[in-house]
Amino acid sequence: MTLTPPQIENLYTFTRQHYVEYYDLQTELVDHLANDIESVWRTQTKLSFEEARDKAFKKFGVFGFMEVLECRQKAMNKRYFKYLWTELKQWFTFPKLITTMALFFAIYLGLSTIFAKSLLIGLFVIICVFAIYKSIQLKQQFKQRKALSNKKWMLEDIIFKQAGGSAMLLLSQLPQWYNFSDHIFDNPYIVLGVSIFSTLFCLWIYISFEIIPNKAEQLLNETYPEFCL
Repeated sequence: MTLTPPQIENLYTFTRQHYVEYYDLQTELVDHLANDIESVWRTQTKLSFEEARDKAFKKFGVFGFMEVLECRQKAMNKRYFKYLWTELKQWFTFPKLITTMALFFAIYLGLSTIFAKSLLIGLFVIICVFAIYKSIQLKQQFKQRKALSNKKWMLEDIIFKQAGGSAMLLLSQLPQWYNFSDHIFDNPYIVLGVSIFSTLFCLWIYISFEIIPNKAEQLLNETYPEFCL
C-alpha cells in the first residue's frame, strides 16, 4: 500500500502539531514517516492509517521530533557560520583588503588620541543604531517572504533573524566599554587589540546584516533544490 495525497497532507499537519514549523524539516519527516507507515502495512495490513502513523511516530521516542529539530538547527547554524566565515575571509584579500586596512587604521588612529574612549563609544553607538534599523528591516522582509510562499525554511529563518540576536548580545556589553578607564588607551597593545576587534566586529555586522541577506535566494536555492519551485 502507498499513501494517498490526503494522507501525505495529514502527515504535514501532524508534524506541525508536534512543533515542527519549518517546511524543509517537515518534508524530511513526512518522507521518513511515509516510508515507515508503508513498512508497517506490509506486515500489519489491517492497521488504519492513523494507527500505522502513530506506530511510526513512536520510533522517535519520548520527545518526538525535538531531537531531530535540535540536530537540524545545529547543522543549519553551522552552515550559516560557514557562509559568514567565507564572506569574512574575502575582506582580507584584494581588493577588499584595502577597505579593511583603511577601516583598521581609521579606528587605530582615533583610539590613539585623547578622545579614544568617546570615539569608541560613538562607534559602537553607530553600530547599535545600524543593527536595530537593519533588524527591523530584515524582520519586515522575512514576513513578506513568508506571506508570499506560506512556508518557513530553517536557513531562511536563521539568515533573517540570527544577525539581530547575536548583534544585540554583543552590543549589550557596551556599558562595559563605558566603564573603562581613559588611561587604558595609553597602552599601545590595548589600542592595537581593541582596533583589531572593532574592525572585525564592523565587518561581521555588515556581512550578517547586509551581504548574507542579499544572497539569501542563492544560498537557499543551493541548500534546498525544491526552494525555487
